[in-house]
Amino acid sequence: MPQTRRPAPSRARGFTLVEVLVALAVVALALAAGHKAAGSLIHNTQRQDDALLAELCADNALIGLRLARQLPGIGNSTSNCMQAGVRYDVSLRVQGTPNPTFRRVDAQVLRDGANVLTLSTIMGQY
Repeated sequence: MPQTRRPAPSRARGFTLVEVLVALAVVALALAAGHKAAGSLIHNTQRQDDALLAELCADNALIGLRLARQLPGIGNSTSNCMQAGVRYDVSLRVQGTPNPTFRRVDAQVLRDGANVLTLSTIMGQY
């Protein structure tokens, strides 16, 4: 009687536990890096929004001085500015210059006590 050959048992194909754990570690690192990058983008966007709104407040304060059509008095003043539902504090500091017909004006914009932006300009007598 002829002998029937049985095929040799084949090894099961698939991934070992170590290979699966290494792949999971690589995916976890990639996700962590992506999360950190997304967080940085969100923070930068918020900071850019803050700077833009603060610049609007500073511009409004400086334009208000120009529209008064008189040389601003030397000294400090503060006011509030609402932009996009956010309250900013605007501090104007007017200083003299060597030329008495000009004044230096610094507009500092604060949000929650932190400096967001400072703009400076020179204003002349009209």
